[in-house]
Amino acid sequence: MANPISTSIDFEADGLQHGFLKIPHSRNDSAWGSIMLPISYAKNGDGPGAILTGANHGDEYEGPIALQHLANSIDVDKVRGRVIIIPMMNYPAFLAAQRVSPIDQLNMNRVFPGQPKGSITLLIADYITTVLLPMCDYVLDIHSGGKTLEFLPFAAYHELDDKKQQSACEAATLAFGAPYYISLIEIDAGGMYDTQAEQMGKVFVSTELGGGGSTTPRIAEVGKRGVHNFLVHAGILDDAPIVPPTPSVKLDMQQDDAYVFAEHNGLLEPCVGLGDQVSKGDLLARVYSTERTGCKPVKYLAASDGIIVGRHYPSLIKIGDFMNVIARVVQD
Repeated sequence: MANPISTSIDFEADGLQHGFLKIPHSRNDSAWGSIMLPISYAKNGDGPGAILTGANHGDEYEGPIALQHLANSIDVDKVRGRVIIIPMMNYPAFLAAQRVSPIDQLNMNRVFPGQPKGSITLLIADYITTVLLPMCDYVLDIHSGGKTLEFLPFAAYHELDDKKQQSACEAATLAFGAPYYISLIEIDAGGMYDTQAEQMGKVFVSTELGGGGSTTPRIAEVGKRGVHNFLVHAGILDDAPIVPPTPSVKLDMQQDDAYVFAEHNGLLEPCVGLGDQVSKGDLLARVYSTERTGCKPVKYLAASDGIIVGRHYPSLIKIGDFMNVIARVVQD
């Protein structure tokens, strides 16, 4: 069965186009309605292709800001090849300011390659997999911590069986020019957009740029600069790279104890901040009871040396929640 998504974009035409992916969605308030997912497309002759996406999770705003800026500023005369820009990939989740879609409660980043016959999230994932990814050589998916996490701004690649492909991914990650870059160990890589693109042989770069359900001027600039530099590195944008204020610091989180998870419910008191250096045994956090006073808090200690690159954002935490991630500095 063919995917029912259609588009106003002519992928063979040169020039800059702004349009929609039209997704049929019959609902109570619109029997023959559609979801109109915004997309921009720049093409100028033959050359490599790139797809740039944001809001894979709907409460992450750094990607949409960077890509909306690109859609408004890209000079198609400087493009060699094609650029597909989707600032708000999981559009229903983005409009609802939620991590997952309010329509089908699916996490976009756990359903790839999607299905041509299924709910909205599955349809979008299938369209990206079968229609858009085959046009592209380079993939940039901009993430941040959303409402529940916060990170040091870093770009990331993955360890791959194909070391030539991995080397290309690492080079593109470094070219992005975030303050930090890292070989990221995923907690669960099944169904991820990352995994799908990598299995198709693409040069894939992801990020974690801040979080907390908002952004800052500094982080917004990291995203905009990174998008520009990624396209320059890919040979798609004929322009000079924008040199970041400081060189990227390479981090490593290969150790088994990089992630710290809560084993108690309660009120979280962070005792270290993002970017802080810690040694094994240092106090990371205290978790206080929310049920009574006078109970001594549970202390969480670092199991390894390194710097804090991620943290739980809300002050209330539940058993099983991510609390911190520790990475080692490999190269300044």
